[in-house]
Amino acid sequence: MPHESVFSEAAAYGVVPVIAMESVEAALPLADALLEGGLPVVEITFRTAAAAAVIAQITRHRPALLVGAGTLLSEDNLKAAKAAGARFGVAPGLNPAVVQYAAEAGLPFIPGICTPSEIEQALGLGCRFVKFFPAETSGGAEMVKALAAPYSHVGIRFMPTGGVNTGNLEAYLAIKSVAAVGGTWIAKPEDLAGGRWQAIRDRAREAVEIVRRVRGTPP
Repeated sequence: MPHESVFSEAAAYGVVPVIAMESVEAALPLADALLEGGLPVVEITFRTAAAAAVIAQITRHRPALLVGAGTLLSEDNLKAAKAAGARFGVAPGLNPAVVQYAAEAGLPFIPGICTPSEIEQALGLGCRFVKFFPAETSGGAEMVKALAAPYSHVGIRFMPTGGVNTGNLEAYLAIKSVAAVGGTWIAKPEDLAGGRWQAIRDRAREAVEIVRRVRGTPP
């Protein structure tokens, strides 16, 4: 299935950089930094007015990058993300209406969950790939293990996001049900504002090495 293909591709990288972009002009330098760092995937969040334009710029000019759209809270967000070329969508929470919009639009979608009840709601809506958010403040890797245990037989996969960094990345990646993590630390606002592309490349490379070390295979 196309959805499974996109999710498998994202999972192969182990880390999905999660980035809020204020400037369209920074889109291609960011994309190049990620590509050069060996991490050809990104989630551009709809927390800024520039999100759709950034996604369109990257998908048009850097097709090697797997681009998703984050913080999709409404049908309008979804339509804009899809029109811009996003290949998957992500939300911080689970809104059944938004999940349905995504299904109708044919956009692979990752809703956010934090409790067993939300996991069961996601399963009921046909979702097998979910975002655990906010990860660290909700119990971290140990909480993911506890949440995953009763549902491992149904094949659900998690993308913990929020507070994940190089210090705890290995603990998350070592969990079998964790497909990938959301990497909010890869490109910091001050790096984007200051054009510090080398810092972003370095963090991407470091993340790639940790994924290789934990999983034993190159992303």
